[in-house]
Amino acid sequence: MKTTGKAKDAEDFSKLPLPELEKKLDATADGLSEAEAAKRLDRYGANEIPEKTVSPLMKFLSYFWGPIPWMIEIAVVLSAIDGHWPDFFIILLLLFANALVGFFEEHQAGNAIAALKSQLAARARVRRDGDWKDAEARKLVPGDVVHLRLGDIVPADVRILNGKEAELDQSALTGESLPVTRQEGDAAYSGSIIRTGEFDGLVYATGANTYFGHTAQLVQESGGKSHFQRAVQQIGNYLIVLALALVAVIILISLFRGDPLLGTLQFALVLTVAAIPVALPTVLSVTMAVGAKLLADRKAIVSRLAAIEELAGADVLCSDKTGTLTMNKLTLGEPFCLGDIDKEAVILAGALASRADGADAIDTAVLGGLTDPAAAKAYTVKTFKPFDPVSKDTEAELAGPDGAVIRAAKGAPQVIMAMSSLSDAQTADVNTAVDGFAQKGYRSLGVARAEGDGPWTFLGVLPLFDPPRDTAKDTIERARAMGIDVKMVTGDQLAIARETSRVLGLGGNILDAATLGDAKHHEGVRADDAIENADGFAQVFPEHKYHIVSVLQDNDHIVAMTGDGVNDAPALKKADCGIAVSGATDAARSAADMVLTTPGLSVIIEAVDEARKIFQRMNNYAIYRIAETLTVLLFMAASIMIFNFYPMTAVMIVMLALLNDGAILSIAYDNVKGSETPERWNMHRVLGISTLLGLIGPVAAFGLFYIADRIEQMPHDQIQTLMYLFLSVSGHLTVFIARTRGPFWSSRPANILLLAVFGTQLLATMIAVFGLFMTSIPLSWALIVWGYALAWFVVTDGFKVLAYRHLVTPVNSTPG
Repeated sequence: MKTTGKAKDAEDFSKLPLPELEKKLDATADGLSEAEAAKRLDRYGANEIPEKTVSPLMKFLSYFWGPIPWMIEIAVVLSAIDGHWPDFFIILLLLFANALVGFFEEHQAGNAIAALKSQLAARARVRRDGDWKDAEARKLVPGDVVHLRLGDIVPADVRILNGKEAELDQSALTGESLPVTRQEGDAAYSGSIIRTGEFDGLVYATGANTYFGHTAQLVQESGGKSHFQRAVQQIGNYLIVLALALVAVIILISLFRGDPLLGTLQFALVLTVAAIPVALPTVLSVTMAVGAKLLADRKAIVSRLAAIEELAGADVLCSDKTGTLTMNKLTLGEPFCLGDIDKEAVILAGALASRADGADAIDTAVLGGLTDPAAAKAYTVKTFKPFDPVSKDTEAELAGPDGAVIRAAKGAPQVIMAMSSLSDAQTADVNTAVDGFAQKGYRSLGVARAEGDGPWTFLGVLPLFDPPRDTAKDTIERARAMGIDVKMVTGDQLAIARETSRVLGLGGNILDAATLGDAKHHEGVRADDAIENADGFAQVFPEHKYHIVSVLQDNDHIVAMTGDGVNDAPALKKADCGIAVSGATDAARSAADMVLTTPGLSVIIEAVDEARKIFQRMNNYAIYRIAETLTVLLFMAASIMIFNFYPMTAVMIVMLALLNDGAILSIAYDNVKGSETPERWNMHRVLGISTLLGLIGPVAAFGLFYIADRIEQMPHDQIQTLMYLFLSVSGHLTVFIARTRGPFWSSRPANILLLAVFGTQLLATMIAVFGLFMTSIPLSWALIVWGYALAWFVVTDGFKVLAYRHLVTPVNSTPG
């Protein structure tokens, strides 16, 4: 696709005087010829959003690239060279399992652009060769003239050429809760909906160069490696470096001793396999997948598994206002009544000048304010004049219940005041009321009534606003109690944002987004610092939301972002956890990592609590997995280097990995208590505690080895079986140490975890006693191994508690 110009050019074109714009575009109000339109279509490209695509095959292959996959692949190759086919197939299976989990997890992430494209108008009425024609919207080009009327979707960025004043619904684009008024010369953005009025428009930007297209471009540019992916990579790198160092030492010592090279390489391979956390990404992903099902039960659908971990660590929640904190539904506020006029009389007169067909949001709001809807139904409409953008009012002539004819009018306060005879004092009172409503961001409607052909009597002013959701204030308070700073982000005017913030108790520091790009802000404060300290932002465009999220992320915050419109899509994609609220557009849902299926924000707090529990399970597994890997690595390496003895066979190591990692999947269902503060991967703590546990393990193993070899003088093949059973039993008991920060009994494990651990260890005991794939040992020795492992389990748990208390500063004091 060919395109010229940039979003900045389109922005300039939106402000140029019309004569200059026509000159730059070489266009007139008569439109283009078909021949010229065809040339421009080739020059500018189709009026659609360009989409970057990656082939599914390349996406799948990308999961085989990286430190952990490389080590697994080396192990696969070495297994094939050495003819160890059971190892070869087992490792290969785990490698593909990891890739498949990652591929399907991200499969839905590319739908955001398609959803944005579906929002564009499919067809448009365009003037070509002097005639109006119905054409595909994708064939529009800069310089075209289109005709738009009530209900149409604006097909490209246009400047209004003629026609009366129009009102456009831009809520899905800019987040403004109220329709905006546009006049001749003003810009109308692609994707806006015409609510009132009719006009011709000069197309000045199409496709990716439109305001809408710029939004889509931000969506494509968003995203990056998650904290989860970085944590897995750190853990993998730690184990891989340690494994390579130990393997290198073993090879050098073996060569120095004159051991057979093939045997040395074979065992180096086994150690490498033992060290690689092959199942780490899979187990963590399965843990999150199980958590995703729990979140779905709470009406939160997860589309990207890693977002669960991000939500657990979120310390800033950027919340869209319209439709998220508020109802996105115009509502009638408390009216201003002139003199001693009754409130119900003011509302009734406004309702009589409204239509009940639901087409106009203002009419629906006024009618909804009636205490007794039957009061308005008692009147019969004789004539009705719809809202006129020029006169700025709506009038109706009706017959009352008694047959008497009345007239009712509502509209811009200054217009209704001019129709009526008001004293200076009354005029001042009305203006004061209108100004007061304006300071709160309310839209004001003047209301008047006349008897028959008599003069108009001004009754009062009706304020209209978008009310906060009932649960919003409580949700904000709960979020703050959980260590989450809530910031409101809205496209509405500053006055509306401040009033909403006041009602919700968010705070008074609401910034105008127009200042966010400045190097300096209020009183010399840096713009980035202003974003950090702000309670909310008003008059925000998509690039502002994107910038806000970026700055907060650069300041080391994990950012969750809620939204419902097309305008929110870039920020939702950029955020660490993008949350599309109930009723969101397809574009918002596709860009988001999580979609809420029930109204309100309270479900977010429930989702955060559940996400923190899921994070605890992943953290516990990571400590267990690293500790066990270290124990096996160090014990094997030390045995070979010091005693020139292989304490386990290759088959034993493979069986150890399969039994333990297979059963440990049940940790995804473990009982844990979520943190009261945002969770993060504290790698110093994870690696510190797991290293401590991993160092104690070999000490215990060598104690048993000494008893069996030096005291009991058992045959070496039986000692290998003995060590296999000990490492299997003590290894699985380690999970009960890793899952708590207090003593192991401070948090009861889930029944499924207990069943999985003791079930697999019963199987391991039977394998050792009956000699399956190894030399059998007496049952008495198997029981001795169990008792020895349990004794060391209690000792190790004591060291862990001391480590958390003195060596490591815990994130919170809650066990589990």
